[in-house]
Amino acid sequence: MKAIGFYQGLAVEDDNSFVDFEKPIPEVAGHDVLVKVTGLSINPVDIKIREGVTERLDQPKVIGYDAVGIVEAIGDQVQKFKTGDRIYYAGSTKRDGSHQEYQLVDERIAAIAPKTLSDAEAAALPLTALVSYELLFEKFNVIPAAGVNQNKSILVINGAGGVGSIFNQLAKWAGLTVLATGSKADFDWLKKIGVDFPIDYHQDLSTSLATIDQQKVDYIAVLFDITYYFDQLIDIIKPLGHIGTIVGVNKPIDMEKLKNLSVSFDWDYMFTKTDHNIELASQGEALKVVANLIDSGKLQSTVAEVIDDGINARNIKQATQLVETGKAKGKVVVTGKFNGLPDAKRGDEND
Repeated sequence: MKAIGFYQGLAVEDDNSFVDFEKPIPEVAGHDVLVKVTGLSINPVDIKIREGVTERLDQPKVIGYDAVGIVEAIGDQVQKFKTGDRIYYAGSTKRDGSHQEYQLVDERIAAIAPKTLSDAEAAALPLTALVSYELLFEKFNVIPAAGVNQNKSILVINGAGGVGSIFNQLAKWAGLTVLATGSKADFDWLKKIGVDFPIDYHQDLSTSLATIDQQKVDYIAVLFDITYYFDQLIDIIKPLGHIGTIVGVNKPIDMEKLKNLSVSFDWDYMFTKTDHNIELASQGEALKVVANLIDSGKLQSTVAEVIDDGINARNIKQATQLVETGKAKGKVVVTGKFNGLPDAKRGDEND
């Protein structure tokens, strides 16, 4: 089967940053399903993992942590799916990813893809939806039901990015008053995805909240390096509130400042469950909820850019470049058939 990988974490502009190659189709067993991948999206975690490979590998590494595709075969313990089902999922960093024609995925972390969405629209959702769902409903303990969290507010920092674009929608669906930061150019997009009060990220947070008569908030989700904001957050989080982030930090945070407010601090790393083989089914269930909300018109896909002329090294490279710029509002997706040719075959064609 065709696949796209890399030998080393080279700059994406390098000719060898991604390569087309061929590998055997994996055999299916247990709780695994074999998925024929039809669409995938690029996330910052793809970039971070690739950059972490500093020494050249003997074999190309296959990444990719978002996908939609058709179930081609099932393991002997599979109960959720049958062949022919169209499913979506974020996968696991412990296994080869979605940059290959056929991928093995544990059934427990997948769900039937939203029926009302195209492959591109569905492929944009899994990872960011799971991160948002886990931080909002599992860590902050917001009740995951329509409109039941009235009279509570949340501030989402970096609200126009891939995660923010689905996080805001879930928070609004759950009944929260949603404030979110972005550039002024993002304000129309933020309003479209459920934000009640867009905030210019250049401005001081306390000052910005005062202008909308919102002195403090119950929850703060920081989808960016929290060290840039931490001291400001102390002034705007309510006592007994929650602050959470999904991004690592490179310098210490003074957590003592949260003590007398009894504020909880939460991390979410979407791959914790698959890294440690714990609560796997919760991810499939979360994606099922998201699919139902999509199909009932309560949420919308966050796809921003689509490259639809095939899944190959050239297009994966182009999509990665778009994500690295950080300018895409929403997700960058690649769809179609796997149509890349390994370098050796390209050489044969040119002879």
